[in-house]
Amino acid sequence: PAAPWEPTQQSWLAWLLSGEMIDDALGSLYRVVVGFAVGLVLALPLGLVMGASPRIYALFNPMMQVLRPIPPIAYIPLAILWFGLGNPPSVFLIALGAFFPVLMNTIAGVRNVDSIYLRAARNLGVGRWTLFTRVILPAATPYILAGVRIGIGTAFIVVIVSEMIAVNNGLGFRILEAREFMWSDKIIAGMLTIGLLGLGLDTLVSRLNQHLLRWHRGLEQD
Repeated sequence: PAAPWEPTQQSWLAWLLSGEMIDDALGSLYRVVVGFAVGLVLALPLGLVMGASPRIYALFNPMMQVLRPIPPIAYIPLAILWFGLGNPPSVFLIALGAFFPVLMNTIAGVRNVDSIYLRAARNLGVGRWTLFTRVILPAATPYILAGVRIGIGTAFIVVIVSEMIAVNNGLGFRILEAREFMWSDKIIAGMLTIGLLGLGLDTLVSRLNQHLLRWHRGLEQD
């Protein structure tokens, strides 16, 4: 367990060496990963179906366009009312923030598949399921992965705001706490830690991009 840390008497270096900064970073990372995973699991299948089916797109798109401009921060009172305090409202807000970038990019990816590929597959007698899994989904993958990267960035924005309100640990909580004592070094240290966590996750997604899109024109082959 982390050693006690007294913000009014110690610097950000003592915060780091006490182990509490690491606990806060891990807490924020946990919320980002869980919240983003929930948003991804909900957005990906819905985006694929909406992109592939004009009827479902026409049914759900108006509602999505109404909800999409509402920032996740606006849901904070509802999140606390529905889920109370702690991780659940934070995970809900992060999932909401990650949901729409993944959803909209997935829809765009499916709807923008080159018609030449679709006609060629149909001329070869490919069934609907094979057409979807072997043609449409691979062609939409660059869009989907772009939405994933945007969603991760949004998740980090939302986690900091949610931790300032709904939880009692995490980097957002510590930044707000440091603001109360007007200690800019701890605020900057927290901000840099957030940036490093974001860089780490973005690097992982970038490596995943390179692995999944080795076939894609313009990328170097391993």
